Amino acid sequence: MNLPLNSVPIEETHLEPLRHLLTALADDHLILGHRHSEWTGLGPILEEDIAFSSIAQDQMGHALGFYTLLHEYFGTPDPDIHAFTRNEAAFSCCQLVEWPIGEYDFSLVRHLFFDLAAGLRMETLSHSSFKPLAQLATKIRGEVKYHMFHAKTMVGQLGNSSETVRSRLQTTINRQFGLALGMFESRPDEQILDDANIAPIEAKWRERWLEALHTILESAGLHLPDPDRTEPVYGGRKGYHTEFLQPLLTEMTEVFRLDPQAEW
Repeated sequence: MNLPLNSVPIEETHLEPLRHLLTALADDHLILGHRHSEWTGLGPILEEDIAFSSIAQDQMGHALGFYTLLHEYFGTPDPDIHAFTRNEAAFSCCQLVEWPIGEYDFSLVRHLFFDLAAGLRMETLSHSSFKPLAQLATKIRGEVKYHMFHAKTMVGQLGNSSETVRSRLQTTINRQFGLALGMFESRPDEQILDDANIAPIEAKWRERWLEALHTILESAGLHLPDPDRTEPVYGGRKGYHTEFLQPLLTEMTEVFRLDPQAEW
């Protein structure tokens, strides 16, 4: 049976798995976009202040794109309503994106981890059999390419600068690696989307991410932690979050909640 959603036919069995995927992507980009925006005015140098602010703006746009697909094809509320009226348990973001920005090395490593994964996801999804997703992923892929250029450049420069800086970066990588592996928490019924060439299972993305990350870190004099000896931090995709998410949601929706019907 095909359901004609906005003139794009899709199998009924694909609906829930695809909705789960799009929600996870949207929520990841929304929350990390807000976290990156917190560097505005606080960057260690002016160029980094501007870089993180620009990346944050892009990620908010990516979130809007995914929320718009959910609204147009799956009947979720208007993107603003969907983004700003849910509590933490209704979010599907991975826990990596929830943490406060911390010191610059924490945000830089998270930026590298996340945007490397995002680039690989968009590369694959640009060939998705669900054409609206393929079109959006193609657009996002071009923007993430510049995010990765920034992340690789900064990690490379710092990793090859001094032993002190390299040691600090490596410590941050080691501490954050379990959170990063949590990006690849399996999705409900994900094999259905893989079989339909809509999106691969998370294990496939994780494998490619580990290979690419190893190459990047090695060129910076850093090393990849052993994924077999690192416990992934799962739970976010199922609505289990850190202590940091709800306060962030409360803060970022403060103006919206003053008048949800206002037009800006």
